[in-house]
Amino acid sequence: MAENNVQAPETQEQDLNEILKVRREKLAALQEQGKDPFTVTKYDVTGSSAEIKAQFVEGEEKTYRIAGRIMSRRIMGKASFFHVADATGLIQCYIKRDDVGEDDYAGFKKMDIGDIVGVEGFSFVTRTGEVSVHTQKIELLAKSLLPLPEKFHGLKDNDLRFRQRYVDLIMNPDVKRNFIIRSQFIKFMRKYLDDMNYVEVETPVLNTIVGGAAARPFITHHNTLNIPMYMRIATELPLKRLIVGGMDRVYEIGRIFRNEGMDPKHNPEFTTVELYQAYADFHDMMDIAEGIISGAAKEIHGTYEVEWLGEKIDLTPGWRRLTMVDAVKEYAGVDFGAITDDAEAVKAAEAIGVELAETADKTWGNALYACFDQRVEEKLIQPTFITMYPVEVSPLTKASPEDPRLTERFELFICHSELANAYSELNDPIVQRQRFEKQLELRERGDDEAEMLDEDFLNAMEYGMPPTGGMGIGIDRAVMLLTNSDSIREVILFPTMKPLD
Repeated sequence: MAENNVQAPETQEQDLNEILKVRREKLAALQEQGKDPFTVTKYDVTGSSAEIKAQFVEGEEKTYRIAGRIMSRRIMGKASFFHVADATGLIQCYIKRDDVGEDDYAGFKKMDIGDIVGVEGFSFVTRTGEVSVHTQKIELLAKSLLPLPEKFHGLKDNDLRFRQRYVDLIMNPDVKRNFIIRSQFIKFMRKYLDDMNYVEVETPVLNTIVGGAAARPFITHHNTLNIPMYMRIATELPLKRLIVGGMDRVYEIGRIFRNEGMDPKHNPEFTTVELYQAYADFHDMMDIAEGIISGAAKEIHGTYEVEWLGEKIDLTPGWRRLTMVDAVKEYAGVDFGAITDDAEAVKAAEAIGVELAETADKTWGNALYACFDQRVEEKLIQPTFITMYPVEVSPLTKASPEDPRLTERFELFICHSELANAYSELNDPIVQRQRFEKQLELRERGDDEAEMLDEDFLNAMEYGMPPTGGMGIGIDRAVMLLTNSDSIREVILFPTMKPLD
């Protein structure tokens, strides 16, 4: 019975067992004949499926050696067609007994879908107009002992797709496209920053103190030092130390680890770029964020127009910049600019059904942020920089000269998703200590996402840190935007999954 037939579950299980048995018997027979495919160490490839199609000229035969996985077969007696998938796509191959010899043709007929082969032959076009390879030699390079999913239905179960990404990549070509775009985005971003004279650096993943963000860390233990250590939740504090040391423009692309919930926008480990520039401010960071994301879209797709989460997004430079006070006034109908009293601010938030976190102080700033978080963020579709965040939620940010309740901070929102976060960095070590001490109070009151006090960072700041602009961009979410993906798991090759029993 054909491997790809759809049957009742118990019949499928019986047939799978038979398929596994038959494939192993085929391998054993090859090994007995001295033709063990797993002893092959190299195959010289001279062309890809994409190159063969691009270089084809009618009437001109070119010989190639290609390698890839058999994805389909159509056996017709003394001649057959089969498709081979390589890293660049799928190409049809034609094989004839009289060309390869009776023994090799018989060997081909015993091959299975999923087997990896090397094919040598010349390019031609079939009567239906399909550029193909006329096989002159075929070699089995690796035996597939497990059958691929049924070809007409593919691999659709998302849980299985993410657990077995290798099968997902084999069966779903669009998945590979997502990760090619991811690579292209990171390459573009690196060039953009390198061309601005930024220096790429690396900082520790394991730390004795956790800081740089409001998040719960993963905790491990160092046996030799006999101390707890924390996987980093941000790269901010080490990078700022480098600014103090005179490296005026630095960035790091790296993995971040946060022990928090999982949903379509969050994975416990994810990738960010953080960058810091001396003698710059958060306005400069807005220009860089806009330049990287819009420029990458133009470079990769040839247009500023993309679709994401069912919305048409216009990434043409010149994105909207809106203060948080103005955003809450526009979208939630509360004018915090006209409110000066903490109690009045809390009352105004409660009047529109907004509640402050239990651990949060009942202040004007916390009320403003709660209104934005609960009533405004979900309404931001087109690229929008929300600026001037309350000091209560921005412990590492420089206060606004015009209003000490606010800080020179922005977050970038596209399609109600945060893609970037940036500050005019706080560089006053005395104020920074006060902010850290406030964070310690929050931790003592049960907020396990509040920051720890980092004495070495404060020591570095006391040597003098220049005015600095800093920013973090979520690479995974940026790639979600550029690939029209609705889940972060679609753009992380191996997302975190709960183990199967």
